[in-house]
Amino acid sequence: MKKVPLHIQILLALILGAAFGAFFSINKNKLEITYKKNSNQVVESIKNWNSGYLIANDSTIAKFSSNDQIAIINKFKHLYSNSRESIKLTFETEKGKFEYTDVVAVKKEHTLATYIKPVGDLFIRLLSFLAIPLVISTLIVGAASLTDFKKLGRIGIKTFSLYLLTTTIAITIGLGLANIISPGTRIDPQSKERLMSSFQEESAEKAVETLDISIVDFFVEIVPKNPFDAISNGNMLQIVFLAVIFGITLTLIEKSKRETVLKFFDGVSDTMIKMVDLFMLIAPYGVFALIAATIADFGFEILTTLIWYIVAVILGLFVQTYVVYGSLLKFLGKASLKDFFLNIRNAQAIGFSTSSSAATLPITLDCVENKMNTNKEIAGFVLPLGATINMDGTALYQGVAAVFIAQVYGFDLTVVEQMTIVLTAVLASVGTAPVPGVGIIMLVMILNAINIPAQGIALILGVDRILDMLRTITNVTGDAAVAVTVANTEKNFTIE
Repeated sequence: MKKVPLHIQILLALILGAAFGAFFSINKNKLEITYKKNSNQVVESIKNWNSGYLIANDSTIAKFSSNDQIAIINKFKHLYSNSRESIKLTFETEKGKFEYTDVVAVKKEHTLATYIKPVGDLFIRLLSFLAIPLVISTLIVGAASLTDFKKLGRIGIKTFSLYLLTTTIAITIGLGLANIISPGTRIDPQSKERLMSSFQEESAEKAVETLDISIVDFFVEIVPKNPFDAISNGNMLQIVFLAVIFGITLTLIEKSKRETVLKFFDGVSDTMIKMVDLFMLIAPYGVFALIAATIADFGFEILTTLIWYIVAVILGLFVQTYVVYGSLLKFLGKASLKDFFLNIRNAQAIGFSTSSSAATLPITLDCVENKMNTNKEIAGFVLPLGATINMDGTALYQGVAAVFIAQVYGFDLTVVEQMTIVLTAVLASVGTAPVPGVGIIMLVMILNAINIPAQGIALILGVDRILDMLRTITNVTGDAAVAVTVANTEKNFTIE
């Protein structure tokens, strides 16, 4: 019997995982309450409440309705972390009144779909631990083979220029679609109030998180004080700098010694690639677990409320991924679009599942180097750099989100303010960690720059996880498209 191709296995895992998560979805009208009783912690479940009350110091802090599961959890977390007093929760149901004193935790219920999430987490960790040794070994070998320093500089300029160009195009597409579709004008006041209430505490915490933007500091911080700190902290820009400098310096030492070091790192690179192949054997199981847990926790109710916002983001991501990158590959990279998008499928699927460009990097390297036959020295330089500074999907989403929040609040953004969004989003994408959820912090910075209340992120937090998965597809595809394009312009690309 013919073996099912890996990309088909991953696609089936995505579909089956979504169905599994939907079937074993978390009950939105059920909570697990942990409270102290006779010096012991007791866990009980409460469901189908008509109303609820959060009480501290004999004062009612908040009142909830039957659909306020997320609001109850978030408000309790905020109060518990900022109060030393005993917290009490009271619920009124058709079966009577239930009171819980000395509450220490309030959580959603666990289902079979959420219990298998550790399988997906294990898969992400396996990929993440491969990324740094693979990048270091590949870059050292590649840089050592680039004895022409002019060529190295040329590749660097092309890479930075293309990343800057595609990010600017992405944020512009996001702004354009948000202005045309106007998703913020299509949300009713009741939905706005419910969303703001549910995510008020979480948005308040995010609103105070900031990212420092400084072009000078960006270039200064590329150089690590301690190379081992850079490696342990996963600072990809510093790791790239370290590997490139190490590789270039190798060309200046005695040939016999240089060849010994190069053979070692070449062997490490080949070993890491082989480990990628081995770990990909469990990819369908990891993808299934991640998607099932996400769908079970996410639910679909909020989609109807924010449907126009979601449509604007997804449409923009589609245009960026297939039209912008397609044009780049066709007219500048001179590559076959069919072959490119067929060969990048595994990286896109893993990016969607993990929501992390960094975790997907070993798969992206494998797709670009082995399936597309791109020169290792170029792919090993362009892709790690892209995982750090090229976040086109995130930039596009920020454009849509900023305009959406402004529209909900009734602000009419001027051309200057929208240009500020473009500039801030491009700068924010440089040097930001390629991990899940960082886009929200970048969005706070953009909202502050145009004087829009940062607490407005509460409107979109409910769907951020699923959109984060989608925009990672665009981020990963953009990295690969630029790598292929740069390689082809250097005449190191052999895909037909």
